[in-house]
This record gives sequence, C-alpha cells and structure tokens, in this order.
Amino acid sequence: MIRRLIPLFIIIAGIAIFQLLKLTRPEPEPAGQTERSWPVQVMEAEFGAWQPALPVYGEVVAPDLMTVTAPVSGRIAERPVSEGSRVASGDLLVALDPADVQPALQQAEAEVADLRAQIRSEQIRVETDRKALAREQAIRENARRQLERTRSLQGSNLASQRDLDTARDAMEQAELAVTLREQNLAEHPARLDSLEARLQRAEAALTAARRDAERATATALFDGVVARVEVAVGDRVTANSSLLSLYQPRALEVRARIPARFAQALEKALEDDQPVQATSEDQRFRLTLTGFAGESDTRGPLGLFRLREDQAGLRPGDMVPLVVLRPAVDSVVAVPYSALYGSDSLYVMTEEGRMHRVPVEQVGEVLREGGYYDALVRSERLQQGDLIITTHLPNAIEGLKVAVAEASGAETE
Repeated sequence: MIRRLIPLFIIIAGIAIFQLLKLTRPEPEPAGQTERSWPVQVMEAEFGAWQPALPVYGEVVAPDLMTVTAPVSGRIAERPVSEGSRVASGDLLVALDPADVQPALQQAEAEVADLRAQIRSEQIRVETDRKALAREQAIRENARRQLERTRSLQGSNLASQRDLDTARDAMEQAELAVTLREQNLAEHPARLDSLEARLQRAEAALTAARRDAERATATALFDGVVARVEVAVGDRVTANSSLLSLYQPRALEVRARIPARFAQALEKALEDDQPVQATSEDQRFRLTLTGFAGESDTRGPLGLFRLREDQAGLRPGDMVPLVVLRPAVDSVVAVPYSALYGSDSLYVMTEEGRMHRVPVEQVGEVLREGGYYDALVRSERLQQGDLIITTHLPNAIEGLKVAVAEASGAETE
C-alpha cells in the first residue's frame, strides 16, 4: 500500500518545490525604452553675398567671319591652305589664273587710252574749225561782193544771167560752209562732255579691273583660321562665287539664350556699368557679357558673350555649357542640395539634438570648384551659426533625434 503512494508523494513534492521557487524568484527590472539617434552631417550657416550661377548652353559663332569670293570668272591656280589651317596676316589664301584676269584689265586700259586720244583729237579739231571758220567767213564775204558786182554788171547788160547764177551759187556754198563750221564749233562742248563722260566710265571700269586683278590673289587680312574651303586647284569658278572663309580666334563670340526672367536684371547690370562674367562649366575659359541680340523670342533674348582670351580649342558651331554669374545677392547661405526638402525647406539641429524644420526661399545656385552646384537660400528664421543638416533623411520629420555622425559613419544608439 505504502509503495503505491510513493510516486504520488514524489509528484506532490515536485509541484510544491516548483511553486516555492516561483514565489521566491527575484522580480526582473522592467526593460527601459531607448530612442534611436540618426547619424547626420551638419554645416554651420554662414551668411554672405553670393553671385547666383545661371547655367545656359551657348553656340560659338564668328561674327567677323570673312568670306573670300571670286572677283571674276576664272580657274583656281593656287590654294595653299586647307580647312583648319592657321594663317598669318598677308599669307596667300587662293589665287586665280592670271590668264583669266589680265585680258579684262588690258581691255579696260585700252578703252581709257582710246578715249583720251579721242579727247585730244576733239581739242585739235575745234582749233582747226576755228581757223577754218575765219577763212570760210572771208570766202563768204568775197562771194557776197562778187554777187553784188555781177548783179550790177547784169543791170548794165555787162553780165549774163548765167554769170549771176554762178555768183549766187558760190555765195550759197560759202554760206553753207560757214553754217556747217559754226555748227561743228557749237557742238564741240557737247562732244567733249560726252567723251569725258565715257572716259570717266572707262576709268571706273579700269579701276574695277585693277581691283579685281588685285583681288584675284587673296591674302589674309589678319591672323586667323580657315573655316571652310569650297574650291580646289583647277576648278573653274564664276564671279562672286564663294571660295573660302576665314575667322579670327580672338574675335569668337558665344551666343546663349538667357531666360526672360533673368535677362532684365543682367541688362540692368550692363546699363549700370557692372560687368557680367561667365565661365565654361569646366571653368576652362572665361567670358564677358557684351550685350543682347536685337531680337528675342518667348524663351528670352540671346546674350552675346565675348571670350576674354584666345581659346584654340573652340571653333564656330561648338555648343558649350556656360555658367553666367548673376548680380550678387546679400544675406544668403550656400547649402548642398541634399539639405533641401522640396525647394522651400531644410532642417537644422537643435541643442537637444532634434531636427527642426526651417522654411527657406531658394534664390539661385552657385558653382563650386569641384564642378557641382550648391543652392543659395535665405530665411528670416535661419540664424548665423545654425547647424544645417546636410544629410538627406527619407524619414525626416520635426523633432526627429539626430546626432553628428562620426568619421566612420557608425550609428549611435
């Protein structure tokens, strides 16, 4: 009987011991809740005057591009340059065959010589006519007296009708000779004026022929670069056809479309004699805004930028990204774009290590030496020395706990 109760006693004893241990165990301390702190990078707010950068795209043009044309029809005899060749002032560019140019020049010279000879002949002729007129007038006077004598003799029956007719004919012939001579003398000024006018036209044609002969051998008027060549040696060309073009690298210009909302401020700066500078996006060359084109469209006017130094790498037609420096803006802070949330707010770190939202106004951007842009912002609620959080947190919210990240970037619990 007792043996059958032993297992029951063991079970009861085990339950009693378990309950005793459960009642006498120490109470565990409640686990405390720790708030996570997000590691961030910060920068101090430093107010200053900045020139906002305006990124634009511009086209390189050669406003002083010189195009060489053929003065006359002919064959290309020489063309020692090619596209891209650098030439010095006075270097030969292209030349026409002299055999195509000289005949026109010689013909013009002959025309001038002929007309000058005709003028001299006219001057000799008028002197001869004046002398001949005096003699013909004397002959007419003799014929008149002879006619009167014949009439007197006929009245006395000493001369026949035939003699009278002969005397009358002689008188009329003498009168006609005088009339013709006087007409020649009267027409002399008109003939001389006509010859002199023809001489002037011939001399003008000779001047043009000489000019064409000189231009048939085209030389560079300045140090430049050959932009385009349209003919080869041996080609036959017509008058006024384009042969090649040349430009000055120092006179290259960049034309960029300036958005209408910024153009007025830039134009006002130029009117106030404030230089407006620009650089290439890679800061390889610098430019100065010289003005705006006379026409515009809905996007804005074309800004005309002059290169401040010769740039061998630029050619007409190149498209270059530019950064135009707008007039300076005071009391602004340059911050990384990662610090912005939208375009109108950022967060600062409070003394308690919390994020605090600050509304800002973005007034532009600035190009840094590394080729990246920072935003320019201002706000009445942003103070000098405030710690601006530059790490962009997707869960950013007012009051979120943050801490300045260590160099290793480890999180702080």
